[in-house]
Amino acid sequence: MAAPRTAFDVVLTCAAGLLAAALASYAIAAPAASVHEVFMSRLGDHANGPVIGRYEIDEGGAFVLDRSTPRPLLKFDDKDEIWVLQGAPGPRGDMIYRNDLGEPMIRATRIGGMTVFTDRRPEGSAAALDGASPPLRLAALSPAALFTRFYQASVRASRAAQHQVGFETREDAEPGTAAAMADAAMVACEAMIDMASRPDARRVLARITDVLIAQGPNPAAALQGRVLTITIVPSQGVFGRPSSRRIEHAAGAR
Repeated sequence: MAAPRTAFDVVLTCAAGLLAAALASYAIAAPAASVHEVFMSRLGDHANGPVIGRYEIDEGGAFVLDRSTPRPLLKFDDKDEIWVLQGAPGPRGDMIYRNDLGEPMIRATRIGGMTVFTDRRPEGSAAALDGASPPLRLAALSPAALFTRFYQASVRASRAAQHQVGFETREDAEPGTAAAMADAAMVACEAMIDMASRPDARRVLARITDVLIAQGPNPAAALQGRVLTITIVPSQGVFGRPSSRRIEHAAGAR
């Protein structure tokens, strides 16, 4: 024969029943997850994903985030520029990755979610892990091939500016510096193309007739007269040159 229930047993049973009812009521009343939340949740199982990963953006396009270096690297599939980022903790345990102007470009949540910030979507777009990716590095380049890269940058920049823009170096290229010089020329060209797409920056672009790639102790950019000077530290690779955004800012276009 079962032991008689005490008053404590009765109270405990009632409390459990009330709790179950409350949880059931909450589950029914809870709003459905938004499309954005569902997309972001796809990354929940990838919180410990690859150090170098390729991500698809929900609005289209993709990018590679390389966290194998002291400062993370970012590259969009439709652009040649490799962005050097600086990570710092954000709200709710997030990690915010910013460019060399301090502008946020990537937000990674502690559960693996990823949001990318672009000029087209400054409020952010969700991104889902597509898989592992090779590291982002500059390809080796011979001094002889540098002339071709400068010529290509000149053609693209001249088309954007609607006038002739020349590219040259202050120091002679060497096997150890050619790749960094070519990369800096490409990034300067990307900055000029972006200026051409914004009416508020075209007045600055109209002034530039020459791009000079120089070497120095620190990466920098400056517009003096009609010459846009990009200072690089070749031994540091992509870490030793300014981003296209910083070049625009230094030229007065942002």
